[in-house]
Amino acid sequence: MAFLEQEHLRVVLLNTRNRIQSIHEVYKGNVNSAVIRAGEIFREAVRSNAPAVILAHNHPSGDPAPSDEDVQITRRIIDAGKLLDIEVLDHVVLAQRGFVSLKERKLGFD
Repeated sequence: MAFLEQEHLRVVLLNTRNRIQSIHEVYKGNVNSAVIRAGEIFREAVRSNAPAVILAHNHPSGDPAPSDEDVQITRRIIDAGKLLDIEVLDHVVLAQRGFVSLKERKLGFD
């Protein structure tokens, strides 16, 4: 994902042992908060009864630093997941110059 020319947002579905169940591309193109809907993020997780997810998206610019919008989106998705009883374990931003875990940096996670 780090070398893709457009932004992609993927959701990694995890099982009860936090092992990868499947990965789904949710958005491709300009990923921004106006476009992202919780229903799209959690659709496959609800269908497959996944108890947890990890969000992953890329920054084509090469800089993995999360934007303010990335943090806002993360908060919104975490809140929506709580309503569905689906835990968001992390949101990872990938880019040519590395990756950043928003959870590790406590961005959007309480």
